[in-house]
Amino acid sequence: MKPEIFVLPHQQIEKHLQAAVRRVLPEADPTHVLLRPCPDVRFGDYQCSALMALAKARRINPRQLAAGVMAGLDVRAWCESVTIAGAGFLNFRLKTSTLAETLQAAARGEHLFFTKTAAARCIVVDFSSPNVAKPMHVGHIRSTDIGDALQRILRLLGHRVITDNHIGDWGTQFGKLLLGWKEILDRAALERDAITELERLYKVVNAACDADPQRLEAAKHELVKLQAGDAENLAIWKEMTRLSQVQFDAIYNRLGVKFDVTLGESFYNAQLPDVVRDLVARGIARESEGAMGVFSDGSVPPKEDVFLVNRDGEWVADPALVQKSDGGFNYTTTDLATIDYRLKTWSPQEIIYVVDDRQSGHFKKLFATFARWQPEAARRVRLVHVGFGKILGDDGKPFKTRSGETVKLGELMDEAQERAFRVVSEKNAGLDEAQRRTIARVVGLGAIKYADLSPNRQSDYVFSWDKMLALSGNTAPYLQYAYARIQSIFRKAALSHEDRVVAAITLEQPAEVALAKHLLNFGLALETAASEYRPNFICTYLYELAGCFTSFYETCPVLKAESAARQASRLHLCDLTARVLKLGLEVLGIDVLEQM
Repeated sequence: MKPEIFVLPHQQIEKHLQAAVRRVLPEADPTHVLLRPCPDVRFGDYQCSALMALAKARRINPRQLAAGVMAGLDVRAWCESVTIAGAGFLNFRLKTSTLAETLQAAARGEHLFFTKTAAARCIVVDFSSPNVAKPMHVGHIRSTDIGDALQRILRLLGHRVITDNHIGDWGTQFGKLLLGWKEILDRAALERDAITELERLYKVVNAACDADPQRLEAAKHELVKLQAGDAENLAIWKEMTRLSQVQFDAIYNRLGVKFDVTLGESFYNAQLPDVVRDLVARGIARESEGAMGVFSDGSVPPKEDVFLVNRDGEWVADPALVQKSDGGFNYTTTDLATIDYRLKTWSPQEIIYVVDDRQSGHFKKLFATFARWQPEAARRVRLVHVGFGKILGDDGKPFKTRSGETVKLGELMDEAQERAFRVVSEKNAGLDEAQRRTIARVVGLGAIKYADLSPNRQSDYVFSWDKMLALSGNTAPYLQYAYARIQSIFRKAALSHEDRVVAAITLEQPAEVALAKHLLNFGLALETAASEYRPNFICTYLYELAGCFTSFYETCPVLKAESAARQASRLHLCDLTARVLKLGLEVLGIDVLEQM
């Protein structure tokens, strides 16, 4: 017989709350009546604010609606109290016995404060997307980290996720690269460091093209040959792509990032003429100055129309070009073909693009164009641009090397590990070098990822080695150390994981109760991070969890507890905290260490 799935207290309360709303407002959709952690613990543990929106839509008094809902709500099995606050908030305070029972079930392995969704969706996550023949640089880290964290969170919650690395492996730059390959390629340099040599080729030829129109024409000729299927140019292009993928794979392996598919721009090249023809045939795209573009159809007010821009007080056309005047295609054309392919191949309910905020205009036009091109398909899929800000240096400008060059991602990771190695060597000189190198790798790479994920993704942040590698504050090393410190408790107790018996959990001290309540909110943090595409919610949750644990550990003796029963109970709190810290860091793509 299949064991029952443990239902968490907030889920039980939500179920009863939604039923109470249905009784008061039979026509209402109560699925958005949800609980969230109460912002101020003085008023309760969970709060519902959704009743105010339901009342506003019906022009009724929200406090009266809250009172009506509360009158038909019986959650005494889990709650000590339910109160109405402010304009119509409902606040719920859990019983201590509810906390203890929930932790007891977690200690038995029945849950870890979250459950998989009953409404699983198929979701495509498009992230990272480096360019062939160019080194991955610091600008790729945010898309890679945020995208990987989101897909991990979504998978953990039970969704079917397909990750697609839409690499830039087609376009005008290849004409210049082909010309450089044929004329100035250094084979020995290519064997030593393929990407550096390809980067050199591009820089040399690009400068020559800027200075000499004939060189530019020669590069364009090589590109035309490639696009026409010339055997020699195709072979060279494939070799460039292969060499680039070797570099990509090395970086991704270090970061622990994997993709289900890697379909570059070239994969969709054959579909692009048909996309444009169909857009024109449907009256969505039209010719303008020799190019093909999608213009406003007047269906929305000018302020909301992505195909219009205000210049000097007048609304003028700002089309999405799908074919250039020279016959070439662009990102919009390729992205339309990509959506079409993904829908036909995987039938996703959602496609997420993790691309920096500077591309927001492109995605607004892309999504609007697709909705006009395939309206029925557009109603079945949610297209989401998950944007993010820039990484800045101390000067407030985009992060660069001292010489002004873009920081290469591989070199950034090398430096993180070396800096972490110096810190580890100072603090743990007694460990052998191999151990210190292992710790430095986990701490250094974790520090970079966490510094990238912990701010609001749409904010710019200043890159600081000292801050990200600190063992205090909201950093990965602080959380990794918190986990390792808990493991040291079990080493001192001489208890392996298998030896930890499920004893009764008692919560008598305020610090025990506070830690227990925070543990219960792990699932809500995961759900909110997934629904709002913000991994920083997990970072904040884990940082606060570590703080709760510190307060607990400082005020509640564990190994020197006053009784064996109290010790066993507190060891469970330690173990559950460690498990949540480990899983929380894991969904951020960060490893933990048993010892630091």
